[in-house]
Amino acid sequence: MAVRPVVTLPDHRLKQPSATVGRVGAAARALAADLVDTMRASPACVGLAAPQIGENVRAFVVDVTGHRKARSCHGEFVLFDPEVLSAHGPVVAREGCMSVPDLTGDVARATEVVVRGMTVDGVDRVLTVDAFEARAVLHELDHLDGLLFLDRVVSHDSVFHRKVYR
Repeated sequence: MAVRPVVTLPDHRLKQPSATVGRVGAAARALAADLVDTMRASPACVGLAAPQIGENVRAFVVDVTGHRKARSCHGEFVLFDPEVLSAHGPVVAREGCMSVPDLTGDVARATEVVVRGMTVDGVDRVLTVDAFEARAVLHELDHLDGLLFLDRVVSHDSVFHRKVYR
């Protein structure tokens, strides 16, 4: 539908917990299309949550297709009202975020996750994700709870200026 501007810190909307969608209707499907379009238009982006485009609802898109760190890969998917059913095996790795464009940080995240949510068709879907796909899902879920990767860094010494490649 549309590529939307990405909200960045210090915008207060990034720190607010998101409201549940409840039922997937036309407005939710339009939001899903905007999430997908905005993610696709952003180089190296593997996920985007609704609060990052100014919408305070529990929805995100993830697609780790072709990423060198991905093991599981469910392709591009949008989930509404997602919830973690189980999570195991935390590992520390570097993360970045479109809403925090100048920084990266080391964050401990589970490497095996089972998540449930509704698809754009309003159907319940359960996904078992691991490795990088699990990290991406958990990162986007944090956005829905008003958290950024900066809230989860393993220490203050684990925040870094983003490298710029030319």
